[in-house]
Amino acid sequence: MFWRSVVGKLWITFLLLVSVVLAILSFLLLEFFENFNISEAENNLMQTATKISVMIEQDHDQELIIETAERIIDDNSKLFIVFNEQDVWLSETTDNSLEDISLDVLYNDADLAKVLDNQVEVKKEMEPLNNQAEYLIVGKPVEGTTSAVFVYQSLQVVNETTQQTTQIIFLSAGIAIILTTIFAFFLSTRITSPLIKMREGAIELANGEFHTKVPILTHDEIGELAMAFNRMGRQLKYHINALQQEKEQLYSILRSMADGVMTLNRNAEVIISNPPAEKFLEDSSFELEGKENNLKQLPEGIKEQFNQVIQTEKETSSEFFIQGRNWVVIMSPLYDQSYVRGVVAIIRDMTEERKMDQLREDFIANVSHELRTPISMLQGYSEAIMDDIAETKEDKNDLAKIINEESLRIGRLVNELLDLARMKAGHNNLTIEEINLDQFMRRIIRKFQGLANDKNISLQVDDHSDIKSFHGDSDRLEQVLTNLIDNAIKHTQDNGVVLVTIDKVSSSIQFSVKDNGEGIKTEDLPFVFERFYKADKSRKRQKGKKGTGLGLSIAKNIVEAHDGNISVRSKLQEGTTFIFHIPVENINFDKEENTR
Repeated sequence: MFWRSVVGKLWITFLLLVSVVLAILSFLLLEFFENFNISEAENNLMQTATKISVMIEQDHDQELIIETAERIIDDNSKLFIVFNEQDVWLSETTDNSLEDISLDVLYNDADLAKVLDNQVEVKKEMEPLNNQAEYLIVGKPVEGTTSAVFVYQSLQVVNETTQQTTQIIFLSAGIAIILTTIFAFFLSTRITSPLIKMREGAIELANGEFHTKVPILTHDEIGELAMAFNRMGRQLKYHINALQQEKEQLYSILRSMADGVMTLNRNAEVIISNPPAEKFLEDSSFELEGKENNLKQLPEGIKEQFNQVIQTEKETSSEFFIQGRNWVVIMSPLYDQSYVRGVVAIIRDMTEERKMDQLREDFIANVSHELRTPISMLQGYSEAIMDDIAETKEDKNDLAKIINEESLRIGRLVNELLDLARMKAGHNNLTIEEINLDQFMRRIIRKFQGLANDKNISLQVDDHSDIKSFHGDSDRLEQVLTNLIDNAIKHTQDNGVVLVTIDKVSSSIQFSVKDNGEGIKTEDLPFVFERFYKADKSRKRQKGKKGTGLGLSIAKNIVEAHDGNISVRSKLQEGTTFIFHIPVENINFDKEENTR
C-alpha cells in the first residue's frame, strides 16, 4: 500500500511538519495583523481627533472648525464634537451601519466620560446600541476647555482588512503545502528509487541470483549503501560457491568412503549419511524391527549406544551382527562449543576381517589336523622298526613303505601350501606356450584311464571347439584338469560316467568336467574353493577319497592367473559339473616369467 511505502511515509511526514508550522505561523500572523489593524485604526482616528482638537484650541470660529472637520474626516468615520454640554456637532458618513451617538451615550460609558470629566484620551471598542455593527471610538479632550472630540468608525472595516490578510495567509499556506508535496515526492523518489532497486536486488539475491548489481545513482550515503550492497553480493556469491564446492567435495568423499558415516541430532534423527550407512540402516531396521524403517530415524537397537554417548559425552564402540555381516559402530559426540548438539557415527563392515581371522584359525587347525595323522604314523611305525617289533624283512618293508607314503603325503601337502601361498602373493610363474589341444587332452585322459577302468567308469571327451591349439601354461592347466577329473572319479559310483566337454564360448575356451556321482550339498557349494574345505565335516578318511582340501583352491588360482574363471554346479545324488574358461585372445602374462 502507498501509506506503508517510504514515499508515502516521507510525504506524510513532510506534509504534517509543514502543516503544523504553517498553522502556528498563520495563527500568529492573524493575531498580529488583527491587533495591528485595530491599533492602526485607533492611531488614525486619534490623529484625526488630535488635529481637530488643536483647531478648536487655536481657533474659536465654530463654523470654520466644522467646515475643516468635514474635509478632514474619513467617509467611513464619524466625528462627534462636544463644544459644551449644550453645543455638540455630529458629522455625516456614508457607512449606514454606523449609528449616531449622543452625550447620554458618552456619559453612560465610564471610560468615555473620563474624556469629558478628567481630560484624558480614550481608545475603546464599543458594543452596538441598536443591533448595528461594533465600532471603534477614540476621545481627545481639548486642553484648557470643556470641549472634547470623539471619532469613531465601524470595526467591519478593520475586519475586512483582516479578512483580506487572512486570505493572503491561507493562500500562501496552500501554495506552500502544494510546493511541499511536490518537493516531498521529488525528494522521496530520489531517496526511495535506489532503495527500491536494492530491495529488488535483495529479493533476487534471496532467490539465488548472485550476479545481481544495484546501479549507483548518487554519491551520498545511499550511493555508498548501493556500493556496499554490490560488494556484499559478490562476497556472498564467492562464499556460496565456496560452500557449494566444499559441500560437493564432502559429499564425494562421503560417497567414496568404504566406511559408513552419518551425523545425528539430539533427537536421534539422521541428518547426513552416505550409501554404506544407508545400507546399514536398512539392514539393521529390517533385522531389529522386522520391517523397513525410515532412513532418517535410528533403529531402536542402535539408540541405546546413541543415548549413552549423549549422556556420558564420551566415544563408544559397539559391534552388531546384522544380516550375516559384522558391523562395528563408533559414535563420538558432536559439539557446538561446549554443548553436545549431536553425534557422528562411523560404521565399519568388519565381515572380511572377522572372516580372515576365522580363516587363519581354521587354516592352523586344518594344517595341524592334516599333519597330525601322518606325523603320528611316521612316529609310530619308525618306533616299531626301532623296537624290532617287525621281525621279518617283509614286515619291515611294509612299515617302511607306509612311512614313505606318509612322508610323500606330507611333502605333497607342503608343496601345495607353498604353491597356494605363491599364487596368493601373485607369484604365479606361468610359462605361456602354445598348447596342442588334442595332444594335451590325450595325455590327461591316458593318465586317468586305468583308474576309471578299475571302477568301471566311462571317461569321455567331447570336443566342440574346433580349436587346434591355444596359449597357456600346459603344466598348470593339466594340474587343474587332473584335480577336477580325479575328484570326479573319486566321487562317482561304479559304472558311472565322467564327461569332459570342450567348447569355444566367445573369445574363450571352455572346459567342463561333469560326473553323475553323489553331488555336493547346496549349503557347501559357496565354499568348495576355500582352502581345506571338505564337505565331509567328520574328516573321516574314506577309501579312495584321501585329499588335503587344497586342490580346488589351487585350481581356482591357476585359472584366475590365466585371466579366466571357474564355477561349479551340483545337485545332491545327481552329479557335479565344474566349468572353467581360459581366454584365447588378449591373455595377460609376464614376458620375463615366460622365459623361465
